[in-house]
Amino acid sequence: LIVVDPYRTGTAQVADMHLAVRPGTDGALACAVMHIAFRDGYADRAYMEKYADRPAALEAHLASRGPEWAPGLPGLAVAQIEAFARLYCQTERAFIRLGYGFSRMRNGVANLHAVSCLPTVTGKWPQEGAGAFWHNRGIYHFDKTLIEGLDVVDPGIRMMDMSRIGAVLTGDRKELGDGPQVHGLFIQNINPVTVAPDSHKVRRGFMREDLFTVVHEQFMTETARLADLVLPATMFMEHDDLYQSGGHSHIQIGPKLIEPPGECRSNHEVLQGLATRLGAKHRGFEMTAMQIIDETLRVSGWPGAAEIIEKRWLDVQPGFAESHFITGFGHPDGKFRFTPDWASLGPNHAVMPELPDHMAAIDESTAERPFRLVAAPSRQFLNTSFTETPSSRKREGRPSVMVHPLDAARLGIHEGDQVRLGNTRGEVVLHARLFDGLQPGVLIAESVWPHEDHVGGLGINVLTSDDPAAPNGGAVFHDTAVWLRAVAAELAVAAE
Repeated sequence: LIVVDPYRTGTAQVADMHLAVRPGTDGALACAVMHIAFRDGYADRAYMEKYADRPAALEAHLASRGPEWAPGLPGLAVAQIEAFARLYCQTERAFIRLGYGFSRMRNGVANLHAVSCLPTVTGKWPQEGAGAFWHNRGIYHFDKTLIEGLDVVDPGIRMMDMSRIGAVLTGDRKELGDGPQVHGLFIQNINPVTVAPDSHKVRRGFMREDLFTVVHEQFMTETARLADLVLPATMFMEHDDLYQSGGHSHIQIGPKLIEPPGECRSNHEVLQGLATRLGAKHRGFEMTAMQIIDETLRVSGWPGAAEIIEKRWLDVQPGFAESHFITGFGHPDGKFRFTPDWASLGPNHAVMPELPDHMAAIDESTAERPFRLVAAPSRQFLNTSFTETPSSRKREGRPSVMVHPLDAARLGIHEGDQVRLGNTRGEVVLHARLFDGLQPGVLIAESVWPHEDHVGGLGINVLTSDDPAAPNGGAVFHDTAVWLRAVAAELAVAAE
């Protein structure tokens, strides 16, 4: 088991090899491994000739991107890169599990593409147990016309990036276009005041006097506290729902098991109530949630709801040939794309590299902001709803930041000290955890604690940017450059 991650996670602790790369450099490491594959005869040229576009162009491109080129980017020794590449290339049934984290960078899509090229270059796909996996949403092929009202959607209505809600609410014309300012919010299933990037901007937007906000929630989150009206929401066992997964391959139905307390209503019931009061007409508003689930399953080619409930789940994993692309990849010519059509994927496509590469678009460290910060997920909080549960809070402890001991010694920081992190967007105070499972110059702040749990009342997303990732938007939570200071040292200077 080899783990490539900026810090020694729980998974990395049990691995045979951990490559602690600098954040945002996974593409550089992948290019170095592919260079070695071509250089040392591990590249499967026959496979690429049949199943990939432009293998010769890729080989020529990678000629200058060997292990000697890469160390300045991921911060790994040449010997580490060579050993990793040799293990991967020589292992017939090598499997790559691609995580979500390294895609949440300004260059995340480019990195993800570069890593996904590895099993094609080395011809791993035909082997059982080999290949790569990121997400399998495509295997469910749900027809969401009824669920999302796709038959009546007005394409003229603006669609805006949720990770840019701060920009939306503060009047950024890049998001608003030529349309009016947003004066009303109806929020379900999200806690943007805590989780959206650039928290100062988000809070300014929510505090506008001319904004009316309704939050439908299970907990009194920080977003709910800023709402004009809060509607109580059902828990998972209090409504019917349909589930797919980003990991396993099963369709499941979660039937309503108990009645909700008080006036709690499900998302669907609230939307039905709004439709009645607003005069909105669609047959979905006249149906129960289970009726919608049943019809969606059937029009998508799956058995109905009753049959799946009886079976408890339905495994929809395609057969080996399709799963391993023996019949070809999902393009008209059946070939994997070393040179993707980035223009078809989003408006900010001009910055994308033509061939797999390190895309130098990250918030790189500078003399003023020498640390690269990753705002990683916690092991105890699945999302901010779980920050409301006492057992999860007890296990997680308190908001903290992992600092390499060498950096801590240089800055006079000790275990448990209060430290201040900052950049042009703001400042946050956390407690230091000295940790050698990362590179010097890298900081890890696990979990999205509510702002109120931090010293000073400001949480980690004060520091994260709402810049949209290329080519089609999305948050860049793990791509942040900051400075770091010991609070005790600040107080000493102030006292002098």
